[in-house]
Amino acid sequence: MTALVIAEHDNASLKGSTLNTITAALACGGEVHVLVAGHNCGAAAEAAAKVAGVAKVLVADAAQFADGLAENVAAQVLALAAGYTHILAPATAYGKNILPRVAAKLDVSQISEITKVDAPDTFERPIYAGNAIATVQSTDAVKVITVRTTGFDAAGAGGSAAIENVTAVADSGTSAFVSRELAKSDRPELTAAKIIVSGGRGMGSGENFKLLEPLADKLGAAMGASRAAVDAGFVPNDWQVGQTGKIVAPTLYIAIGISGAIQHLAGMKDSKTIVAINKDPEAPIFSVADYGIVGDLFEIVPQLIAELG
Repeated sequence: MTALVIAEHDNASLKGSTLNTITAALACGGEVHVLVAGHNCGAAAEAAAKVAGVAKVLVADAAQFADGLAENVAAQVLALAAGYTHILAPATAYGKNILPRVAAKLDVSQISEITKVDAPDTFERPIYAGNAIATVQSTDAVKVITVRTTGFDAAGAGGSAAIENVTAVADSGTSAFVSRELAKSDRPELTAAKIIVSGGRGMGSGENFKLLEPLADKLGAAMGASRAAVDAGFVPNDWQVGQTGKIVAPTLYIAIGISGAIQHLAGMKDSKTIVAINKDPEAPIFSVADYGIVGDLFEIVPQLIAELG
């Protein structure tokens, strides 16, 4: 058995999601190869070669891969697929854009958002917004898998894999990169942050979210929000944590004014420590919280900030 991991990268470095996906691939058994499809992506390939457990790094370096267009990357994966029993990518926007195309072309079922590998052909994945875990066994010759990165630890350093250049497929010509708008922030990226301070509808307004900024600053935390707060226009979409937002599992998650709808819990309940502040003692968020404070957030948060010095 040999697994191929599709690396998510920016041509200069690997995204953290790739390291979690490599761990999942190692759990499948056999060798793990990593495909780095990009342009002037030598630095990303070298980073992949240094990941523990990686046996080989395949590099497809061409202009048509510069921006990670799914049509081109999927075609490159298909050109290499014959030699692999497992093809994996992170369950991010990048991986979710590529692997369904690969699975369709290979005429196999995709296994989505796995959180555990029980056997090379058997995997666990959350269903019903994380309220149940399905165990899925695949009889397909090639397993095409997206990996929920919060379910696996990041692979460490210490590898010395061989780097091999592969022939790049031609540009599909079916899509073109137009532009990219990136949210700029001095805070950690939400899905990679160790600490997250998150607000909900209970904040009352976007202006009130500024109350959370000193707390986030003192903790070096990223800021997040529930879907209710995003839908109300309090904060931008890229802050959203939950089933339809970003799936996170930080060391510390502080939920402030968040009731704990099932969709939100699906996105953060794997956090190592959860602290909830809510005036409603029956709020569902307390069912997953390690520590809960019942009270007025507008009184408690300033006190918390003061205690942190």
